[in-house]
Amino acid sequence: MIPLELLWMLLLLAIIVLSFIIFKRPIYESMLTGFLVLAVVMGQGKAIPALLLKPSTNTLFYAIVAFLTLAFVFGETQVVNTIITFMMSLVGRFRGGAGYVSLTSSAFMSALSGTGPGNVAATGVFTIPTMMKTGFSPELAATTEMSASSLGPMIPPSGTILLAFGVLDATMPDTFNLSTFWLVVWGIGLWFVAQRLLLLFILCRVEKVKAIPVADISSFKKTVKEGWKALLVPFIIFLPLLLDFLLKDTFFTARIGAEGAGALFSSVIQFTPGVAALYTLWISRNQLEGGLRPRAIVNLFKKGVKSVVPVAATIYFAYCISELFGQANVGQALEHTISSFNLSGWQVAIVVPLFTMFLGMFLPGSSQIAIFGVGIVGVLIAVDVPPLLAAGILPAITGALEGMTPPLALCMYTAMGISGSGMKETSRLALIWVFAHLTVAVLILLGIVPVPFL
Repeated sequence: MIPLELLWMLLLLAIIVLSFIIFKRPIYESMLTGFLVLAVVMGQGKAIPALLLKPSTNTLFYAIVAFLTLAFVFGETQVVNTIITFMMSLVGRFRGGAGYVSLTSSAFMSALSGTGPGNVAATGVFTIPTMMKTGFSPELAATTEMSASSLGPMIPPSGTILLAFGVLDATMPDTFNLSTFWLVVWGIGLWFVAQRLLLLFILCRVEKVKAIPVADISSFKKTVKEGWKALLVPFIIFLPLLLDFLLKDTFFTARIGAEGAGALFSSVIQFTPGVAALYTLWISRNQLEGGLRPRAIVNLFKKGVKSVVPVAATIYFAYCISELFGQANVGQALEHTISSFNLSGWQVAIVVPLFTMFLGMFLPGSSQIAIFGVGIVGVLIAVDVPPLLAAGILPAITGALEGMTPPLALCMYTAMGISGSGMKETSRLALIWVFAHLTVAVLILLGIVPVPFL
């Protein structure tokens, strides 16, 4: 007999599929509808106001919104172009160099926002035409950008990483710090970067892709000279995280205590994107319409409402559902159901990524983590997967797969719109990227490939 908790989960999935795919409603509206219906069905109607307010007390939610806003600011300035030009000066002379530019620049940009489709739209308009100019077929250009942007949700400082850490902290409270977790996630992400580089290398030779014409490549020296201010942005973002990792125990904790050090970093993680955004606006002040005048800044961020708010709303309502499901122990029910099959470690390592790939066909990665994260981590820990690895792999098997796996595959569809590639050809090639991604995920969970910093 199917547990009642799992029936609720299936009801939620059915509501989202009906609302999002059949009736074409926005995903945030579908999430809210699912939450309200479930709350009533589960007898929690009176608790709806409290459940709706609960996410507003979560500091991770505000950090996610801050990084989404930072990504919008990047898209409105020349920072993206500068980064792409810099990458082209490094690898553009290699065969398939435009693809490597896409992998590096798009992965970096989408890591800031945690959203693959938005990054495809922002950087794909530059990288996809450049790839096609050097011999990439439309479908290879589209799927290369798709796979590059799908790295974003699994590479810090993506907001999805913060969601995964929240799952780890809920499973094992006050056991691990965020900086250590981020470095482990970086270690995991490096394997997926290597997988994409290797697959791109093979596909470029199959399609006989050329190098970027020398005339289209700026010199490394010129790029650094003209764009050094924009190239400082990564350091502004990552330096506070590195300092926290290196000095938290030996410096901060020793002086202000463990709680003080934790509170300090919680503040840093929220202020860092704000500082980076202010710096980006300052160095781009001569490129912005109206400069940094108050009215111009207000108009700039009014434009960002349409891109930031829908994603933030989706995450907010996912938190509401997570809280509702947490009270009903849905995560534990999922863990017990999978455990009842008495799967061995290697079987779990295969089944879990396939399960999240299936969910990714119609559920955003952030929603998967918020709703099912505790159960998935519990299942992995039960078969002796280290807790840091169990939580650290979540963004890779949820958010990363979500944008690549048809029929939802928002990263793929966005890239297709830019490249003009056909559905059949692009979907076929996308599945090759998905299979390669799944293979690496299974190898990591099996411990066959070592994870740095773990």
